[in-house]
Amino acid sequence: MAPRGPDQEECEGLLQQWREEGWNQTLSTASEGPLADKGLAESSLALLMDNSGEQDAASEDKWSSRQLSDLRAAENLDQPFPEVLGEEPLAEVEGPLWAAVPVQTGPQYADCAVLPMGAMAAEQWEEDPAMVAWSIAPEPMPQEETSMWPFEGLEQLQPPPMEIPYHEILWREWEDFSTQPDAQGLEAGDGPQFQFTLMSYNILAQDLMQQSSELYLHCHPDILNWNYRFANLMQEFQHWDPDILCLQEVQEDHYWEQLEPSLRMMGFTCFYKRRTGCKTDGCAVCYKPTRFRLLCASPVEYFRPGLELLNRDNVGLVLLLQPLVPEGLGQVSVAPLCVANTHVLYNPRRGDVKLAQMAILLAEVDKVARLSDGSHCPIILCGDLNSVPDSPLYNFIRDGELQYNGMPAWKVSGQEDFSHQLYQRKLQAPLWPSSLGITDCCQYVTSCHPKRSERLKYGRDFLLRFRFCDLACQRPVGLVLMEGVTDTKPDRPAGWAECIFEEEISELEPVFPRTIGTIQHCLHLTSVYTHFLPQHGCPEVTTMPLGLGMTVDYIFFSAESCENENRADHRLDRDGTLKLLGRLSLLSEEILWAANGLPNPFYSSDHLCLLASFGMEVTAP
Repeated sequence: MAPRGPDQEECEGLLQQWREEGWNQTLSTASEGPLADKGLAESSLALLMDNSGEQDAASEDKWSSRQLSDLRAAENLDQPFPEVLGEEPLAEVEGPLWAAVPVQTGPQYADCAVLPMGAMAAEQWEEDPAMVAWSIAPEPMPQEETSMWPFEGLEQLQPPPMEIPYHEILWREWEDFSTQPDAQGLEAGDGPQFQFTLMSYNILAQDLMQQSSELYLHCHPDILNWNYRFANLMQEFQHWDPDILCLQEVQEDHYWEQLEPSLRMMGFTCFYKRRTGCKTDGCAVCYKPTRFRLLCASPVEYFRPGLELLNRDNVGLVLLLQPLVPEGLGQVSVAPLCVANTHVLYNPRRGDVKLAQMAILLAEVDKVARLSDGSHCPIILCGDLNSVPDSPLYNFIRDGELQYNGMPAWKVSGQEDFSHQLYQRKLQAPLWPSSLGITDCCQYVTSCHPKRSERLKYGRDFLLRFRFCDLACQRPVGLVLMEGVTDTKPDRPAGWAECIFEEEISELEPVFPRTIGTIQHCLHLTSVYTHFLPQHGCPEVTTMPLGLGMTVDYIFFSAESCENENRADHRLDRDGTLKLLGRLSLLSEEILWAANGLPNPFYSSDHLCLLASFGMEVTAP
């Protein structure tokens, strides 16, 4: 309680007036209902005595008149009183129990302040909202009567009771696009399929969270503790039980000390790539060796020394996995699966860097997923791309082409609008130099040119051509004249040409064409999610930085394009050898705000996890 203020005499005067009139006197209660009981009356009087010094003059007059009206209304304190303002009668308390509840001032917190006070939580004081509101706290309600989880409570921070199903607390539904699979994990229908699930999750590195602590002021410190967050994350992994797990923002020491051992006990084989430079987090790809066999693993670094366009420390991982079919199916085969995971640069102003990083990743995917006949095996590309849906970067991945020349760099990702700024960095062609070794089709140079049938053989006859070239027949300037050594000039045979044949020199350096202001790729990718919730009429969100919900996390998978070349509608894509069987629904910004945003006691990251189920064709040899 606050100390008594300078207006103690006024309070004592009111107390004396109340004593003189008699607290058993029956008065009219037209303006306010009666008090609950004697304990409540005494507590209200004590509040009047103790808090008078905290309020200004107008507030003190209001408090005094209200308390005096309450005290006069106490006609019969020995009998229970009817409901006040439609609320349930208050339980008796043995003394003035008080609880502090911070008043939320912003409109975005309107749905988040769940007060663990029962009926008294509805009492609204009209004082300055910046001050701390005090309300009477009744005895704790039984656990079964508590209907809402107190997200912002000051005491209850433990996970919900285990008897409540975990998926019901998450408020996320599984959208099934397939028929019921059989016991072996293969679907019966048009043909057998190898089914698997993949999760992509930005788990929020603890170091990055502490460096940007101003983004998490709405969270209670206890739910930001790594031990609490780690337990929640592992609970999500165990509940959804994916076959492939792609993680971003994985802190290196947490990975080696906790995440990797725990995931290994869950049956995963893990690969990790830390960001370059002094960064402490990175990306990880984990798979179950009972479902897949590793063919190759390629870490991708976007940093290129001396190249200003690629001077950032972001990384990626590309794995080529061979699905393992049950032995009872006989001689059948499944195509390899290429899985790429990355975390692209965040800076909303540097769309040129984002495009260059994505080009490097796509070139690596093209190399790993390319088959002997020039086609590609099924591909899944996922991660935190720091770009919103329908942005130029998103459309480039989905449509396979982007005309970027003259485009403002901030517009590439669509995260923020910087059109009001006088100076705007614009993209110029070519976007990256030829020394990067990547074409405008996002392929490595060596992948674009066929291999030579045979190596060039430097025989004696070939070397003799240089003996009679024009340069060899010219006397160097300053050459010391020595008789019989430097004074002779070779005689050119009649059948030798004047110079070296140019066809041999043309093959020394391959030259690839550069398009003007356009980049492309041929991987035929489409998104698992549609980025809109038709049942709610609002967009999906995967993260909520500074209280603003947006989508920046994706799972793209390879699909064959339809004969209709209108790529404006990505729903025109049809599944190829990789079929989408189901996905875990995302949430809206409104629903997440009802849970106090991200992170919260249920979701221990500032991103939501993405989960999808796929099927791959099983073919006979």
